[in-house]
Amino acid sequence: MVLAGRFDLRLPGTRSLKDKRARIRPIVDRVRHRHHLSVAEVDRQDDLGRAVIEVAVVASSPGHATEVLDGIERLVWSAEGVEVISVERFWLEAD
Repeated sequence: MVLAGRFDLRLPGTRSLKDKRARIRPIVDRVRHRHHLSVAEVDRQDDLGRAVIEVAVVASSPGHATEVLDGIERLVWSAEGVEVISVERFWLEAD
């Protein structure tokens, strides 16, 4: 089972791409190191005030995948200097 999460974020007061990276990098690193998952900024890289991060969770059951993504969502919501605009979840199906 693969569950993906997409986080659309606002970064108020960001004045440079360096400042933006300083806010996004801790989130990406924390998710990667704490949960050992694939995570990346995937959209709006050149937009100072916005960022989109996606995460992929591979698990043996839907319940476990959901539980892991719930924890990641709490981590993102608690990040300093970042406002969550929206969170989307979607299952990736294997054919």
